[in-house]
Amino acid sequence: MSLAFCGNENNSLAYNVDRGVLNNGCFLDALNVVPHIFLLFITFPILFIGWGSQSSKVHIHHSTWLHFPGHNLRWLLTFILLFVLVCEIAEGIVSDGFTQSLHLHLYMPAGLAFMAGITSIIYYHNIETSNFPKLLLALLFYWVLAFLMKTIKFAKYTEHSVGLRQLRYCITGLLALLYGLLLAVEINVILGRRYLCFTEATEVKPPEDLQDLGVRFLQPFVNLLSKATYWWMNTFITAAHCRPIDLKVIGKLPIAMRALTNYLKLRKAFESQRVKVGPKWIWRALRQAFGRPLIISITFRFLADLLGFAGPLCISGIVHHISKDNRTIQPPLLGVYFISSQEFLANAYVLAVLLFFALILQRTFLQASYYVAIETGINLRGAIQTKIYNKIMRLCTSNMSMGELTVGQICNLVAIDTNQLMWFFFLCPNLWAMPVQIIVGVILLYYLLGISALIGATVIAVLAPVQYFVATKLSQAQKSTLEYSSERLKKTNELLRGIKLLKLYAWEHIFCHSVEETRDKELTSLQTFALYTSISIFMNAAIPIAAVLTTFVVHVHISEEADLSPAVAFASLSLFHILVTPLFLLSSVVRSTVKALVSAQKLSEFFSSDEIGDEQEPNATMPTGPSNHKTIPSCPRNHNNKYQAVVSTQLSHNVLRTLCFLELITSGYFTWTDGTPTLSNINSKVPFGQLTMIVGQVGCGKSSLLLAALGEMQRVSGTVTWNISDKQRGDNLEVRVKRGSVAYASQKPWLLNATLVENITFEMPMIKPRYKAVIEACSLQPDIDILPQGDLTEIGERGIILSGGQRQRIGVARALYQQTNVVLLDDPFSALDIHLSDHLMQEGICKLLREEKRTVVLVTHKLQYLPHADWIIAMKDGTIQTEGTLKDIQNSDPKLFEQWKTLMHRQDGEFEKSMTVLERKNLRRAMYSKEAAKTEEEHEEESVESEVDDSLSQAMRHRTTIPWRSCGVYLSSAGLLLPLLLLSQLFKHTLMVAIDYWLAHWTSHVITAKMDATGRNCTVAQECGFSHSWYLSVFSVLCCLGIVLCLVTSVAVEWTGLRVAKELHHNLLSKIILAPMRLFETTPLGNILNRFSSDTNTIDQHIPATLECLSRSTLLCVSALGVISYVTPVFLIALVPLAIACYFIQKYFRVASRDLQQLEDSTQLPLLSHFSETVEGLTTIRAFRYESRFRQRLLEYTDANNIASLFLTAANRWLEVRMEYVGACVVLIAAVASISNSLYNHLSTGLVGLGLTYALMVSNYLNWMVRNLADMEVQLGSVKRINGLLKTEPENYEGLMAASQVPDGWPRQGEIQIQNLSVRYDTTLKPVLKQVNAHISPGQKVGICGRTGSGKSSFSLAFFRMVDMFEGRIIIDDIDIAKLPLQTLRSRFSIILQDPILFSGTIRFNLDPEMKATDDMLWEALEIAQLKPVVKTLPGGLDAMVTEGGENFSQGQRQLFCLARAFVRKSSILIMDEATASIDMATESILQKVVMTAFADRTVVTIAHRVHTILNADLVIVMKRGIILEYDRPQALLEKEDSVFAAFVKADK
Repeated sequence: MSLAFCGNENNSLAYNVDRGVLNNGCFLDALNVVPHIFLLFITFPILFIGWGSQSSKVHIHHSTWLHFPGHNLRWLLTFILLFVLVCEIAEGIVSDGFTQSLHLHLYMPAGLAFMAGITSIIYYHNIETSNFPKLLLALLFYWVLAFLMKTIKFAKYTEHSVGLRQLRYCITGLLALLYGLLLAVEINVILGRRYLCFTEATEVKPPEDLQDLGVRFLQPFVNLLSKATYWWMNTFITAAHCRPIDLKVIGKLPIAMRALTNYLKLRKAFESQRVKVGPKWIWRALRQAFGRPLIISITFRFLADLLGFAGPLCISGIVHHISKDNRTIQPPLLGVYFISSQEFLANAYVLAVLLFFALILQRTFLQASYYVAIETGINLRGAIQTKIYNKIMRLCTSNMSMGELTVGQICNLVAIDTNQLMWFFFLCPNLWAMPVQIIVGVILLYYLLGISALIGATVIAVLAPVQYFVATKLSQAQKSTLEYSSERLKKTNELLRGIKLLKLYAWEHIFCHSVEETRDKELTSLQTFALYTSISIFMNAAIPIAAVLTTFVVHVHISEEADLSPAVAFASLSLFHILVTPLFLLSSVVRSTVKALVSAQKLSEFFSSDEIGDEQEPNATMPTGPSNHKTIPSCPRNHNNKYQAVVSTQLSHNVLRTLCFLELITSGYFTWTDGTPTLSNINSKVPFGQLTMIVGQVGCGKSSLLLAALGEMQRVSGTVTWNISDKQRGDNLEVRVKRGSVAYASQKPWLLNATLVENITFEMPMIKPRYKAVIEACSLQPDIDILPQGDLTEIGERGIILSGGQRQRIGVARALYQQTNVVLLDDPFSALDIHLSDHLMQEGICKLLREEKRTVVLVTHKLQYLPHADWIIAMKDGTIQTEGTLKDIQNSDPKLFEQWKTLMHRQDGEFEKSMTVLERKNLRRAMYSKEAAKTEEEHEEESVESEVDDSLSQAMRHRTTIPWRSCGVYLSSAGLLLPLLLLSQLFKHTLMVAIDYWLAHWTSHVITAKMDATGRNCTVAQECGFSHSWYLSVFSVLCCLGIVLCLVTSVAVEWTGLRVAKELHHNLLSKIILAPMRLFETTPLGNILNRFSSDTNTIDQHIPATLECLSRSTLLCVSALGVISYVTPVFLIALVPLAIACYFIQKYFRVASRDLQQLEDSTQLPLLSHFSETVEGLTTIRAFRYESRFRQRLLEYTDANNIASLFLTAANRWLEVRMEYVGACVVLIAAVASISNSLYNHLSTGLVGLGLTYALMVSNYLNWMVRNLADMEVQLGSVKRINGLLKTEPENYEGLMAASQVPDGWPRQGEIQIQNLSVRYDTTLKPVLKQVNAHISPGQKVGICGRTGSGKSSFSLAFFRMVDMFEGRIIIDDIDIAKLPLQTLRSRFSIILQDPILFSGTIRFNLDPEMKATDDMLWEALEIAQLKPVVKTLPGGLDAMVTEGGENFSQGQRQLFCLARAFVRKSSILIMDEATASIDMATESILQKVVMTAFADRTVVTIAHRVHTILNADLVIVMKRGIILEYDRPQALLEKEDSVFAAFVKADK
């Protein structure tokens, strides 16, 4: 067939120009080529040669500055133009099919126009981002020419009676309109930017965001194409492959998305709605603030859902038209052929292309809808969190202290309720789109299948409530699982905290069994969870099969002439798949809506709770009045039940210097709740620049008085003023201004999760001399020296690593460091020993603060400091008993003064031991284990680095590979369930394909039968011997089998998950219990606990669901590709490039997704801890007037979390758009290949329908496959971490002797021989005991002493084989302990450790977990430990409960319980490892007495913390650096002049 522009048929009308050139169709088309050629010739050199000088280009960070007017409209019109041009090309090709030779003029101009259209938008984009408006002249000429040419062509068509029936007429008209609109847009740019015909061009500046180099989230700024395809994310996602993503990489949020911007928007909406009551006003405010983007999202969703129906309709059209010949020749007009829209759409290839475009558009709109909804949800979350925070800052403290609002409740509001509202916004578009989807789906099904479609739809509708019921049951099961998990974690935590004691007493198996019991309960609950999950999965898979089966059975039985052609069958199949989706979503959307309503209710209650003052504070005013006073805030009640405060600032030093008193309160009545006032009739004065002390008994209202002055209490009546008068009170000057910062140290110290230095300076600039003076005054230097990074050490949330006294001193140091005029100290000595208290009083308060002439108010119980006070306020039962100087009180209330005097001069009779030494020792220990863990990690890292030759690329490669080994560990734990799982999945998907293949086979035969019937003149196919019943019965059997297999696979997946969860937890617990002590000393407890909490939870609940989803989507994709390849083998060629594209997309996405998920999680923690910190330190923050600084920090944390979430969302959309486009290409290739195959190789229409239905499925499941792969990779990290712990080498529990060979009462005498003993903690470490020899006779009391690190504790641990005894031996009662089984050895000794450890449970359980002792034995042990009277008074006696860690007993009592526990065991050897270090002198003397009497006949080895405790011992061993330095009776050693022991004793006195 020859090629010519106008065709080359003989007597061709195409070249006929008798009636004028313009009346020739071919010439008109040639004329239309001119503008496009013009544009291509003009723009290509400019595009490819470059721009020359770019001096006019504005220097900004990104080339995304889109600033020409009508920018988005231009892109939109260009997209529409390109689509219409594709239709024009297709129309030309189809109409050319009716002639013998090829007429290039029918589609070549359209092809050139398409190229010109693409060039125009690329050209425009480059000009816009480079800011060269004058170069747009080329486009202006192009639009004018194109518009003129199309208008001439359109006019000529109209003249020659070509009308709306001809498709080319409509296309030409549409193109003329589009070119006209684009011309209008171009003229608008000239008018807007004035670059032509105006003397001065308009000056424009790039937006602030684009000038900021830190803003890297570009979604709001890029052009429409980049917005729709997330093209701007390409560089970001590929870069993640080379370096991990962190907060620096993702930069800052654009201004419009920041929490502050959204908060202001929300506050405005709240204020306009605030008049209304109830939770509805919250919804109205949210709608007002964030409604618009949500409407856009819903619109996108509607468009996507409507385009989704193009799939089934196009399949129906394609299959229908393949089986018919649609050629009808019409006479030519203007020398060319015209076709109608009907003929155009009757072409299967055209439908394939339209289906491709519909899919592309549908997926783009769907992802745009998701993105907008999620972005709105994230913005809303940030705004509400900021709103909650601002509310917290104004909460009345009484709400907190009376338990109306707890820290937990507020944290739940932030962590849970704001997320519930966010999720509701995510799912909101579904709420509106689902009804439309269902209605349109049912209408189309009815159109295809008639009444039987309604029956099928009813099946789905009836089963939807069942779905909802299952979803409800699932959440209930999850709740009960959570309760058991918490209980198991509590027990595991206790087990890990007390692991040393459990090992020493050989009780690990008892506690292990207790954890296992709770785990069994948890697993039972998990079984219920798994059951309902599998029902849910089963229903998701089975409902479509059941619906299709019911529909076809009814359809065939209802009418004799039922049309069950492939076109109808496969279109219905696709429609059912579409219809099932909204019904599955229904349950989760309904649940999310209910939760959001509850959350809104909670937020409404929280926002309407009482507060101090309004958000705006009054401005400073200085009117004249009868007296000078300065107001301090309080919480007065007004009729709205709000608390308003008149807030005041610090007066200048000079004004105050002349005044005597700051009179704080006059006739004040204050309360925490609405009941009786806590403080009544308060009249108090505080002298300026002097030390005021507030004293009184516990609970008399001392702290309340301070808080009342700070305005933290509700004021019932009276005034809180600072009445400042000079001596004559002559001047009348009222000064009412805002109160400034007051340095306040609360009774319960409040610390930030920051470094120690940040806690002390507290946002103030660092002044070195002042800082040093404060550190010295608070005696913090020795503590700082212990910390690994000194004062730059992070001290953890709420100061976890520090003791009470250390925390308190830091709190006081903060108050001293601030340079405020007023300092309030609330009982700063409560947790300090006598030496520290004296030092702080002398150096800190009397020296540092007095020298600076600061007003100090000190609440204290230490009456010995009263002589230092300039003014004393004595309180009793919530009122002021008396006030004045010490002399005044001596005169006015001598009785009280006498009472004080005895207390002031009473020398502490009982020696108050220094808690500080112990605190520092504990801190040193904590730091040691931390450091050990750290160095070990560093060693590991170093070794890893050396192995990989320090190559970063290797590490990066490691990040990109899937953890197959972890996957293997997970699946291998499933045991015999694994083959069942694999086989059931394979059978199920094979059967699914078989069902659809049979449908194709059946429907093809229906068409053949119809043709036969027409040939044989039968009225219906049945008369010619065709029967549906055989096909239908096979179809029914296959469907029923499919439903059964769906059930089997869903159960198999969940049961496999359960089996693995059970197996892994059991193995982990067994390993941990038997692990050597070294593991617990070098691994932070939190790390091990995380394996039992978050990692176990992931394995329990998340991996099975992800595994199911992953296997289903992968097998569906594989089976779909298999079916398409079977139908059209040509497809395999096209599959290769598509597979390569998919591989790279998923490879890059997985790495970025994992990093972003981790970043989102890690940015959430500081945000939540900032909330809890603020709630706990509210009084301090408000006293310091630091609200704005803390608000600023919150905004930073919120923005960091939100930008991580936004990038994660954008990355997910990036993946999905690309995978959907690959899916659309699969559909296009499969459609074109199967149409060609059918037309030329007579492929059955049924198989064409089958291939297309499966191709549509690929596009649905491709991105699910990659998303699940990414999730699976993250979740397998849990398996990897647990597997890491499973590799721990256990202690050697076996011995050379069997347990039965050890004599029953061994050791009876308690004789100990130590021969050449050398001990180390690990084979890699140096020995801690070297060549030690000793002999201890039966019943001897031996004391071991030495400095820290001399090997005392290692000596005691050697008896229990807790350390590696690599040389020498210990022989006890003639048996070498190395030969004994470990369990037996440890069960025969008793030990009392330095830290008393009690477990939650009964007292009986704590004394005797093995339940071997009788009640009499237990009471005897308690009596010996002097605890019998204490336990007798408790409800339940021996069965009284001990709380976690024994918190309901004092430190001393806990130590005595440990003594009783050791006595119950009645072993002949007792070891006391610094057992008296953490108890007071009184308890210690009891202990010593007991040891001497009750343990008189037993061998006792005491490791001494204070040397005087071993002066009565029979033998003393002094150790130094792992060797024995002195070994003798204490008297003998004391008599020696150069004895180290004697030196110790002297130092201890």
